[in-house]
Amino acid sequence: MSQTVPVPAKAATRTGGPMWAIGVMALLFALAPMVVYPVFLMKALCFALFACAFNLLIGFGGLLSFGHAMFLGTAGYVCAHAAKEWGWPPEMAILLGTAASTALGFVAGILAIRRQGIYFAMITLALAQMVYFFYLQAPFTHGEDGIQSVPRGTLLGILDLRSTLVMYYVVLAIFLAAFLLIYRTIHSPFGQVLKAIRENEPRAISLGYDVDRYKLVAFVLSAALAGLAGATKAIVFQLASLTDVHWTMSGEVVLMTLLGGMGTIFGPVVGAFVIVSLETYLAPFGQWVTVITGFIFVVCVLAFRRGIVGEIGAWWDRARR
Repeated sequence: MSQTVPVPAKAATRTGGPMWAIGVMALLFALAPMVVYPVFLMKALCFALFACAFNLLIGFGGLLSFGHAMFLGTAGYVCAHAAKEWGWPPEMAILLGTAASTALGFVAGILAIRRQGIYFAMITLALAQMVYFFYLQAPFTHGEDGIQSVPRGTLLGILDLRSTLVMYYVVLAIFLAAFLLIYRTIHSPFGQVLKAIRENEPRAISLGYDVDRYKLVAFVLSAALAGLAGATKAIVFQLASLTDVHWTMSGEVVLMTLLGGMGTIFGPVVGAFVIVSLETYLAPFGQWVTVITGFIFVVCVLAFRRGIVGEIGAWWDRARR
């Protein structure tokens, strides 16, 4: 019979994310279009959702995937094709794209989940490269041109997504729903077992838990949420391209997660906004953006090993004590 696996106090503290803080975040995002360009905010929210999905896997499951871009890109291509070529409404196109990434996540998880550490990471990277070259050659993706001019359409036959402000609040609603799902997952019995597996896998096995099944469920859920981010992004920018499925995108989401704070609920959101802001406002520097971003990442890893949110949380704990 399975027993309850205790979660170390340190891990439980790091995952704390009170509902009032989520409410404050939602309020700030709701008011943000008054002072910040909505298109920038939509891009940041899509990547924040992508980073949160990745953090669910590495931060709470201890599984480092170097191929998460294949889920982002797959959902984007499927969603864009359904909306443009088949004339599907945006909600159905997004659901189809998410379902495609979920199915791909199940297949990739079955192949990779029985390996650990660097072997797991390399398998996911290899699978992602296979997916990338498939999309490069597949006729429906239009190769390096991508699927362009994807119609936004009308959501549920009511909301005209051609309006930038309407589109923004739809993206915000999707992000908040997914964020609450992640929050509920990591604070559920499933999430507690997942964190226990991360901390001490042999002990979880000895207590009778099917570790591979828990890892597979976490992997598929992470893939589905990453796909939701990719499908939403395709509708927002009316484009699905190879950029979203390239290995550099997998590296970028790792950077966002580590910079914001791996294993924290708000860390990936902060990391995504920091990286997107740097890429946007440092664009005039051209290729130097990568160098500057890399330098900032190195400094943060050396000086703030817990990430931005992790360090703030640690400081707050010390102040309370």
